[in-house]
Amino acid sequence: MKLKKLEVLSKEEIESITSSALGILEKIGIKIDDEKTRKICEEKGANLDGKSSFVKFPENIIKDLLKLVPESFKLHGPDGSFNFEVNTKTTQFATIGTPVRIYDPKLEKNKLKKSVLADTIQQIRVVDSLENVNCSHIDVWPSDVKFTAVHAHCLYQWAKNTKKPYGLGCLGRLASQDMMNITSLIVGSEEDLIKRPRLVGFMNPTSPLQLPKLMTNGLEVFAKYKQPTIVAPEALAGTTAPVTLAGLLAQTCAEIIGGIILAQVYSPISPVFFGTVSCATDMRSGNSALGAIESSLITIAIAQIARYYNIPSRGPGGVTESKIFDVQNGFERFSTMSLAAQAGINYITCAGTYESSLAEALELLVIDDELAGLVKRAMEGINVNEDTIAIELIKKVATSEQKGTNFLAESHTRKYMHKELYIPKLIDRGRRSTWKKKGSKDIIERARAKVDQVLADYQPYELTKDVDTQLLALIKEIEARPIELYMNAEGISGGSVNITGTEITIEKS
Repeated sequence: MKLKKLEVLSKEEIESITSSALGILEKIGIKIDDEKTRKICEEKGANLDGKSSFVKFPENIIKDLLKLVPESFKLHGPDGSFNFEVNTKTTQFATIGTPVRIYDPKLEKNKLKKSVLADTIQQIRVVDSLENVNCSHIDVWPSDVKFTAVHAHCLYQWAKNTKKPYGLGCLGRLASQDMMNITSLIVGSEEDLIKRPRLVGFMNPTSPLQLPKLMTNGLEVFAKYKQPTIVAPEALAGTTAPVTLAGLLAQTCAEIIGGIILAQVYSPISPVFFGTVSCATDMRSGNSALGAIESSLITIAIAQIARYYNIPSRGPGGVTESKIFDVQNGFERFSTMSLAAQAGINYITCAGTYESSLAEALELLVIDDELAGLVKRAMEGINVNEDTIAIELIKKVATSEQKGTNFLAESHTRKYMHKELYIPKLIDRGRRSTWKKKGSKDIIERARAKVDQVLADYQPYELTKDVDTQLLALIKEIEARPIELYMNAEGISGGSVNITGTEITIEKS
C-alpha cells in the first residue's frame, strides 16, 4: 500500500478558503498594472475599478476560466528525446531560478562567490546527469554577462549541455519573446515548441494582491506559446500576508487564481502550475523562513487546494535558511522535501539551494537527487501479495540444514532487492574501518567527488553549425539593445531599472 497523502485541511476548510479567495477576487479584486490587460479582462466580463488598477472577477467567470486549465502536460528536452509528464497524481523534482552565489570549496573563508556563466554551465551539466531531478531553471545567475541578455546566454548553454527541459522567469514581453524565438531555433520551429513544450515559466504575483506589469507581459508570451507556467506568490505570513495561515492561504489562493485565469484570458487551455513559495516571517529577524514548519503546512494546504481544482501543483522542497552545511541544513531540506512529496505536490523545486534559496551548491544538488530517491521510495509504501510475503521461501531457508544458509543468495532476493530497497550512492552505511580506508570523507566530500566525476566525463551536446551561428547572432543582437528599448517594449516611457537578487523591476520616474 502506498503512503496516504498528508492533509491539513478538511473538505469544509478547503471550501471555506477557496470561497474566500473567490470572494476576494470578486469584491476586492486584484491589481493588474498593465492597462491593456485590464481592458482584455473587461472584455471577458471582469469589472474595472475606475479609481484604481484593481480588476474584479465575478465568480462564474473565474470558474469558467479555471475549467480551461489542463490537468496534465508533458515537458521535453531540447531535442525531444527526454520528456516527462506533469499531472495531478505524480511527483517530479526540479531546481529553482534564484541563486546568485555558489559554493566553492577552494575558497578559504566563507566559500561563497558570485556565480558566473561557467558555474551556470556546470549546474546544467550536473542536473543532466541526475536520476530524479528532471528539470533545471536558471539556477545559477551569471554575473559576468549583461543582465538583459542572461536569458539568451542561458538558453544557448541549455541547448548545448542537457537533454532536459529548462525554466526561466516571465521577465517582460521582450525577454520572454526572445526565449520563444531562441528555443524555436533550437527545436526547429515554433510549431514544435508549442506542440512539445520545453520551457517552464515562473510568474510571481506580488503580495498582497498585485500582478506586476513585467510578469503579466511575460505571462502573455508564455501562454501564447503554451509553455507551462508556475504561478506562485511568495507571501510572508505576518508581513505581506496575514500572520494566520488560513488568512495567508485565502490571500495567496486569490493571487494564484488571478494569475491562472489571466493565462486563460491571454490564451485558453494554457498549461499552468498552482504554485506557492509562501512561508512564515521570522518574527525575530523579519526575514523569510522557507525552512520553517509553517512553510510545509502552507505547501501541504496548497497541494490539497490544487487537487480541489484539478490543477498540477508546485511547491518548495529541500529549502533551508542555513548558511553552512550543518544539521539545520540537513533536517530542514529533508523535512520540506519529504512533507511536500507526502502532501502530493506534483512539481517540487529548489534542489541544490540553501540560505533561503539564494545560494547554490553542486554538492547539495547531487545530495538532493539522492534524497528525492529516498522520498520516492517511501511514497511507494509496502507491496503486499503472496509473492512478497514469501511463506515458502521463509520455510525453505528456516528449515535448511545447510550451515550459514540465509536469504542473500536466493533468486527471490535478486528479483526484489532493487524494487524493495533503495540503494544510495552517497549515504555511507559501511563500518568505520571501511570508511577510514576510503579517506574518512563526509557526505559533502563524497558529493564533491561525484560532481567532479560528472564534470570530467561530460560530453556536450552538439548543435548544427547553422543553428549555432543563428543563435550566436541573436545573442549578439540582444546584448546590443539599449535599456530604453526594453522599457518601451514593456510600455514604460521613462524610469529606472532595479535589480535585487534575481528580481528585475523597471520603475517609472
